[in-house]
Amino acid sequence: MKNYIYISILLLGLTLSVQAQEVVPIAKTEVLTKVSENNTSIKISEEDFNIAKADYRQTNAVFLPNISASHTGIATTNPLMAFGSKLNQEILTQNDFSPALLNNPSQIENYATKFEIQQPLINVDGIYQRKAAKSKMEAMSLKTERTQDYLVFEVDKAYMQLQLAYKSVAVLEKALVAANANKKLADDSFKQGYLQRADVLNVEVRVTEVQNQLQTAKSNVQNASNYLSFLMSDENYVVYIPTDELVITTFALEDKKISQNRSDIKAMQLASNAYEAMNKADKMAFLPRLNAFGSYELYDDQIFQGDANGYLFGAQLSWDIFQGSKRFGKMQKSKSEFEKSKLEYKQYVSQSNLELNKAKRAFTDAENKLQLTTLALEQSEESLRIRTNRFKEGLEKTSDLLLAETQYAQKQLEYYQTIFEYNYAQAYVQFLTKG
Repeated sequence: MKNYIYISILLLGLTLSVQAQEVVPIAKTEVLTKVSENNTSIKISEEDFNIAKADYRQTNAVFLPNISASHTGIATTNPLMAFGSKLNQEILTQNDFSPALLNNPSQIENYATKFEIQQPLINVDGIYQRKAAKSKMEAMSLKTERTQDYLVFEVDKAYMQLQLAYKSVAVLEKALVAANANKKLADDSFKQGYLQRADVLNVEVRVTEVQNQLQTAKSNVQNASNYLSFLMSDENYVVYIPTDELVITTFALEDKKISQNRSDIKAMQLASNAYEAMNKADKMAFLPRLNAFGSYELYDDQIFQGDANGYLFGAQLSWDIFQGSKRFGKMQKSKSEFEKSKLEYKQYVSQSNLELNKAKRAFTDAENKLQLTTLALEQSEESLRIRTNRFKEGLEKTSDLLLAETQYAQKQLEYYQTIFEYNYAQAYVQFLTKG
């Protein structure tokens, strides 16, 4: 008896602790809005896209020039450098051709300002690398889109879990009221000598069981609320109460199939395209490259001055004829990566179809189960009503009443659980078949 009192006090303390937390009503549309605005996974996916976009922008170097500027200062007595510096500064005189000055010049200072430009003309491998980067960028954009689709599905599931948790609390609170009422009847009957002490203890055990189940259901409310807070990136972790009811939704299953336009499947295809482009780029690396170049130079013996100037421009055709076996190995690697990506795409589509078939069967099973649990709930409710009336008249055993009461609570919980499974199966099929 002392243990029973201790457990009751503990459960009461836990209940008051839950009730002391802030309870916030929330609709599913509000959750979806906050998730789309604040969810960390979406933001991470968006940054992945920004990284891929930055990589793509780097490939603009295939077409755009590379321009640089520099200012260099030197002091030298090196004969060749000294003569060249004077020549660049346009200050050579007849005396500078004296063998003594040419062989042993005085220290000369030279300051050069140089503007350089390099313009790619023909870089075939770079063009294919750019195509690969573009495919990767588009794939990351589709990945972000699929992440958003997945979070919509997760919100559906999490919100239904919250609804189910509250339904469980409501059922068990009613069951606790009924159990306490039966306990009072049992106590009265025991005092009048109609019941044995063992019957009263059975009723008390039933009350304790319902209290334990109710506490678990309230913990599930907190767990579901915390998960919603996590999805919304809300660190307050309040207890939410759904404003939308857990109801059966209608659904047409027959025409549902995997779409090749589904964002993650398209992303897989684009990733394969990127590997293909990289393989072509490695092949094109065997071809020569044509680049133009030019420079404009200013020279003086004073810093940041430029009394003398000159320019240079030209073009270069370069060809790396042989780099050991490096390029051959790189080309072989990119080809294997491309073939692997095609196999992964095929496997991913096949796995998606497998998941869809499994989800359709789960939906059909949930639909059949829903019909059975609805009928079982009606039967257990009627059975409880009859046994309760007979118990009040002293015509029913305590154990039979407790059994009927337990079955009714279980059937209610099974009914709401089946609604959850039914709606979840629908949401999952819609997620898999989203085009």
